[in-house]
Amino acid sequence: MARIPVALQLYSVRDDCAKDLPGVLKAVAKMGYAGVEFAGYHGFSAKQLKKLLADNKLKVAGTHLGLDSLLGEELQKTVDFNKTIGNKYLIVPGLAEERRNSRKAWQITAEIFNGISGKLVKIGMRTGYHNHSIEFTPMDGELPWDTFFGLTDEKVVMQFDTGNAMHGGADAVPFLKRYPGRATTVHLKEFSRTNDKALIGEGDVDWKKIFKLCEGPSRTKWYIVEQESYACPPMECVAKCLENIRKMGR
Repeated sequence: MARIPVALQLYSVRDDCAKDLPGVLKAVAKMGYAGVEFAGYHGFSAKQLKKLLADNKLKVAGTHLGLDSLLGEELQKTVDFNKTIGNKYLIVPGLAEERRNSRKAWQITAEIFNGISGKLVKIGMRTGYHNHSIEFTPMDGELPWDTFFGLTDEKVVMQFDTGNAMHGGADAVPFLKRYPGRATTVHLKEFSRTNDKALIGEGDVDWKKIFKLCEGPSRTKWYIVEQESYACPPMECVAKCLENIRKMGR
């Protein structure tokens, strides 16, 4: 299998992006990242972003956006914007409480995602869901993660965040095995019981097992680095994360 490209979730360096997004994209490309995942656009239009990405030879590994931007009349606006910047992965990173406060709510939310997915797949795009930690606390006898991904179509991306899951007491490995082919994009985030500022490769995540699954049955298309704690300036942290990934042979 070809090497899975590594992107950066720009939320990792959000303050830098707010000050100078063009400068951040240039620096991220120089670090060796193949792409970026957006979490907001900092006032730039789709055409402006398209040019910035092209100038730096960066691809788009996805964008994080609210569910409401995928519903009703907003869906077409979102599709048009993301077509322009070359993105096909529209990932929801969190839900309003009423969409996740019971097993029934998760079941209804799964059906909403199925409806969105059906529309997007026809035009070569996909939606998906990104975990935090709440999805791994049992609710009405079942983990919300299993309720949701047990009911959603296989085209709904299971964007697994390794660090967030471990914060919730869950290991990525069983879920990657349970849902083969679903983890199209995966967030690489460290977790350490002794160092809350650990970078990728410095904590307790079993990267060897995760890489093996991503490069096998999960059929992962993008690794996406996300760092949310900082022992040094954020831009230095994400550079070191990529260096550590390369040292692990990825």
